[in-house]
Amino acid sequence: MASKRNSEGYSSPTEYEALTRIEKEEKVAAKAAAFRPVVYICSPYSGDTERNVENARRYSRFAVDRHYLPITPHIYFTQFMDDNVPEERNTAIFMNWVLMSKCVELWVFGETISSGMKAEIERAKRKKMKIRYFTEELEEVCK
Repeated sequence: MASKRNSEGYSSPTEYEALTRIEKEEKVAAKAAAFRPVVYICSPYSGDTERNVENARRYSRFAVDRHYLPITPHIYFTQFMDDNVPEERNTAIFMNWVLMSKCVELWVFGETISSGMKAEIERAKRKKMKIRYFTEELEEVCK
């Protein structure tokens, strides 16, 4: 913490003001560095589920490496819910939408758009959410 006196004990308001300003800027910078916007990862699950889950993990890691907090429900919910049981699938879709509402952006990965992804994209559009598209090789595509 800055002192109003210099090392020799004399009053030094200019030095105090400068050091106080630097300390405030450092606190703001540290807080900003800790903030990670939440993004919803939209990618295929059905079909080759093993490959698709591995890709979703890779997409999530990609988001983390860019200082975002990824929400990837098809990695999480499929651990304890059965996507082949219509009631459970509908419950999972509802929970996906709740999680999506907490996100600032929807990130869509790959060229294949499944029916579930299409529904998520349409919902994001209705909610006027920012949507970003990426290839499977993690390159952003302008749409």
